[in-house]
Amino acid sequence: MHASTQAALTWRRSSFSGDGNNCVEVAAAPAGVGVRDSKNPDGGIIRLTSPAWRRLSARAKAGDLDL
Repeated sequence: MHASTQAALTWRRSSFSGDGNNCVEVAAAPAGVGVRDSKNPDGGIIRLTSPAWRRLSARAKAGDLDL
């Protein structure tokens, strides 16, 4: 994702995150969803297709990814 595209995205984080920067942020992107680390917003972004994002978030909500 180009820097200009990244800057134009509206990033959000879960309300469960509190005031800390210890979470991920997501943004709707032209070809799906962008995911980035809130501690390093200028770092890399993972781009997921919409179907891949839905699968990932469903598994996370179900607790399938808990360590």
